[in-house]
Amino acid sequence: MKGAYLDHASATPVRKEVLEAIVPYFSEQYANPSNVYDIGSQVKQDAEAARANVAALIGASPEEIIFTSSGAEANNLAIKGVAFAKQKKGNHLVVSSIEHHSVLNSARFLERLDFETTFLPVDEYGFVEPARLARAIRPETILVSIIHASTEIGTIEPIFELAGICKERGIIFHTDAVASVGSTPIDVNELNIDLLSLSGASVGAPKGIGALYFRKKVRLMPLIHGGIQENGRRAGTENVAGIVGFGKAAEIAADELPHKTEQVRMLRDRLIGGIIERVPKVTRTGHPEKRLPGHASFCFEAIEGEALIFMLAQAGIYANTGSACASKALKTSPVLGAIGIRADLAQGSAVFTIDGSNTMEEIEYVLEKLPAVVARLRSFSPIWGKDIPEYEVDVCPA
Repeated sequence: MKGAYLDHASATPVRKEVLEAIVPYFSEQYANPSNVYDIGSQVKQDAEAARANVAALIGASPEEIIFTSSGAEANNLAIKGVAFAKQKKGNHLVVSSIEHHSVLNSARFLERLDFETTFLPVDEYGFVEPARLARAIRPETILVSIIHASTEIGTIEPIFELAGICKERGIIFHTDAVASVGSTPIDVNELNIDLLSLSGASVGAPKGIGALYFRKKVRLMPLIHGGIQENGRRAGTENVAGIVGFGKAAEIAADELPHKTEQVRMLRDRLIGGIIERVPKVTRTGHPEKRLPGHASFCFEAIEGEALIFMLAQAGIYANTGSACASKALKTSPVLGAIGIRADLAQGSAVFTIDGSNTMEEIEYVLEKLPAVVARLRSFSPIWGKDIPEYEVDVCPA
């Protein structure tokens, strides 16, 4: 049976080269990197070489990389670590309303400890307007966190302008770049970023490894206490196999990025155009151009997104509805609500994320099967064909 895996935002396959690189660290090079004897020192050197590769992918220095267990942990360390370290200076945070749950819930947790958070609205495309951020900043603001690109709608935020506002005012700026690292070029110095979260699972490394970039001037309070691993910023014996795998995957991603971007953009544009042409009453979400190159997201009227994903899977097509951390919450996506999508329409969300391993043949297969699946689901719907407010096919309703 033909098929197409278009859910790379939630999980990517581990590259063959990555798998070959990490296997020895389970059975042969198993020494603890904190040990001073030779085999421990060798493992330490290998981990540091991987750190350099991850740093190079985002234009950072190796000593500015902290390895974590995931992008979510990196977000927690960034938000809470800065807040605890700077609480004598201020207690106010600014985050966008379309952040990943690990950012939103970290901010809400801090509110229980007498911190205050401003949740910035976004426009119909999901953009945070720089002028709105500037107005939200107070004398007691210590941290701003704006996602680089949402996994649900794909819009790439104007990070350079947003971070520049914070730099002018001496405020720490963090971005969650889990969805964009390895998909689009990022240089933390050119973008004025102080903290950046990334995940190995998004670039072909194993699950269970992530990283936080932090500019040298930034003070971070550790969340995990114990030994002096990661220069005292995250205790615990290192996941050496994961670190080595992340390093190898980062090296490959950096090499492939120039031609991969154009390839996946071509596939994305064909998928978007084909769906809009063949499926009536579908709303594309996110910005039509300023978006991740391999990201296509829609809301289909009068169907349930989970039912759509289930039926597509029966045809060997794998996509998602909402973010990987929210798709089972059975609630309207806060991201879609933030960009003005009606609650009933938001229930029919679907997200397709394309990688360099996908082919045009797979995209054509999706375009062959998807219209019939949507039509079948709508035939069961009690609201299909009813008097529902009209909206443009190609624009997110306000």
